[in-house]
Amino acid sequence: MNIRQKELLRILLLHEEGAVQIKDLSEELDCSEKTVRNDLDRLEEFLQDSRANLLRKPGIGISIDIDEAERTEILRSLFSNEQKTAEERLFEMAFQLLTSTKAITLQYWAERYYVPKTAIKKDIDTITYWLQRFDLEIVSKQRIGSQIKGPELKKRNAMAHLSELIPSLSNKKNMVLDLFFSYEILVVKEALKSLQEKYSIGFTDEALDSLLVHALIMVKRIRQKSPVFVQASERETALKRKEYQYASWFFNPLEEAFGLTFPEAERIYFTWHLISGKRVEESEQALQYDQESKEVVLRLVQKMEKLTLFPFEEDSILQNGLAVHMHSVISRIKYGFPITNPLLANIKKMYPYMFSMVILALEEMKDKFGFDIPEDEAAYIVLHFQASIERLEGKRKVEKKKALIVCHMGIGMSHLLEAKIQQQYQDIDIVACIGKAEITDALKDHQADFIISTVPLEKTDMVYIQISPLFGQEDKNNLSRFVDKLKMNRSVQQEQSIFSSFIVPELVFFNIEKEHRYQVVEMLAIALFNKGYVKKEFIHSAVNRERNSATAIGGGIAIPHGDPAMIQKTVLAIAILKEPIEWGNEQVSLVFMLAISKENQREIRNIIGRIAALSESPMVVHELIEAKNYKDFIKVLEEMHYNKY
Repeated sequence: MNIRQKELLRILLLHEEGAVQIKDLSEELDCSEKTVRNDLDRLEEFLQDSRANLLRKPGIGISIDIDEAERTEILRSLFSNEQKTAEERLFEMAFQLLTSTKAITLQYWAERYYVPKTAIKKDIDTITYWLQRFDLEIVSKQRIGSQIKGPELKKRNAMAHLSELIPSLSNKKNMVLDLFFSYEILVVKEALKSLQEKYSIGFTDEALDSLLVHALIMVKRIRQKSPVFVQASERETALKRKEYQYASWFFNPLEEAFGLTFPEAERIYFTWHLISGKRVEESEQALQYDQESKEVVLRLVQKMEKLTLFPFEEDSILQNGLAVHMHSVISRIKYGFPITNPLLANIKKMYPYMFSMVILALEEMKDKFGFDIPEDEAAYIVLHFQASIERLEGKRKVEKKKALIVCHMGIGMSHLLEAKIQQQYQDIDIVACIGKAEITDALKDHQADFIISTVPLEKTDMVYIQISPLFGQEDKNNLSRFVDKLKMNRSVQQEQSIFSSFIVPELVFFNIEKEHRYQVVEMLAIALFNKGYVKKEFIHSAVNRERNSATAIGGGIAIPHGDPAMIQKTVLAIAILKEPIEWGNEQVSLVFMLAISKENQREIRNIIGRIAALSESPMVVHELIEAKNYKDFIKVLEEMHYNKY
């Protein structure tokens, strides 16, 4: 086909509403009606190998009978060198909608990207759903087109996060930067670098990327004559901030390079971004003006200490780090600059206990401080507390096993053996060195976990290991394995006892059919209340907790929970769903509702740790879901636990 015939086919493929008159086609193609008819004959030959039919109806016009898949395929094959990928098209459409002052029609998009209007409608639906997180909406009117309605500040926020519209590409590069010229990016980068050097500010790499994008968008929107608006009260507050001085200095090289004048409102807008940017470090003196951040950190640390029974108030590194971080968090919430945490799903999966505790603590603080910290921000806070736990636990002494040495070769060899063992094993504490005949009396006087003996022991209930008095390399290896096994067995016994003691038959529900996760949470919470394990307020607490942040931890498992203050007796309520349901961004079939009272907060880490281990064992989860009754369910849990070792 020649160029004109390809254009004729394109017009017919994209015209989905009714037929087109030959007269109109000849005018659009700038040729005679006879030429159009001849070209139609050529098209008819071309379409013979496809599932499409050319329809010629006298007095009505020309149309193509074709399904959507075939229409898309023909367009792609004919115009492949001109077409954008589906992701590129979606990205460009969203950007044009965000920057356009006029409505854009489906026909415009269809002709621009050589795709059917149905594909364009799906793209607009995707963009509409994504824009909800920025409180923006698309208003569509027939024959007029689609247009985004909302304030300029929110449109700019959406523009800055455009890469997140396409999750498969957002982790690879920031596509927003492709919208700007290289020299524009270079100018802004140099200005940001100079700003940090002049005022000794250390922004994180993430914060610098955000400042770069927002500054570039600001330049573009000023050129498009779409300025921001700032309330008078906000203006007065911003002008007093030191960051306003930073912003004013920052705009000098930009005005010179781009030939623009940045009005005061834009300077204030960028001041907010400087305040909200994450800092690498900042002195306590620099933070003294922000009393609110310090109060939030103090209250959060106190809440977390009560919930987890960890002495977080002793960790000055935690409090200093949180002070810097929380200042940025509060500013981002205050000025309406949402972030997306790419680590959110992994943090929820790796640290489900700490994530749950942080969310619970933040919920309890919400009313006092008047703002709600979203889960993307909360996940970063989790990392601060998790690091604190590892620091605190690192300071604890290694738990030692107490051993009694029984040696048949006299006191000298006994103490030599003791010296060798204590030199090489920091986790073994020798309580006494005795002969075989003294075992019974020694065990009365000394508390021991096991016996290290150089001879076989027939009459003792105490576990023991036999080694050579010379304590060679093979003896060392055997002793190491023996002590490790003792520790594991003790851990198994403790965890098994803790876990099984909190599961009761009356609170394990099979083949549950629900449409939404809130219904599952409510059902389990009501069951807990009816059986007297929780107060009635727990029901609202658990559902509200789930609304704030989905509790799925991966592997088809969710762990909803409520306020520990409303729990009267610790227990787990379990639902095995007949069919998986959507739980945030995951599909869930197995639900453990945690009703753990404040008195049992130390045990909750072991419980959640065991449930988290389940999420890494798809075969075990499958067996639990397939269990028909309580006995089968518990059996699978116990077998999984022992097999782990």
